[in-house]
Amino acid sequence: QVQLVESGGGLVQAGGSLRLSCAASGRTFSVYAMGWFRQAPGKEREYVAAITWSDSSTNYVDSVKGRFTISRIKAKNTLYMQMNSLKPEDTAVYYCAAAQRRISQYKDDYDYWGQGTQVTVSS
Repeated sequence: QVQLVESGGGLVQAGGSLRLSCAASGRTFSVYAMGWFRQAPGKEREYVAAITWSDSSTNYVDSVKGRFTISRIKAKNTLYMQMNSLKPEDTAVYYCAAAQRRISQYKDDYDYWGQGTQVTVSS
């Protein structure tokens, strides 16, 4: 099992920045990639970004390219996402997830999930 705990969410004005963190524990050696997803009220959970744990290859959804940066520190077993130039449409609960087999944009490819952290961007 892998346990994931997110932190860093909050309320910010449009144009502002936040950094999300996700601390992983347990069988972290089994993790191949980690990702961030988000879910706005009344909408499905959607992919935001992902990173391979070994060589830091990254992938982003088009709507956040150039604004969000995903990264990780292996020694700390921690995943990050720096979010700049935030927009009201970025408002959502943000979840980190861990995949054992592949880097992916699809929720079903992820084996472990955190509880989420709320990000609210005011206009």
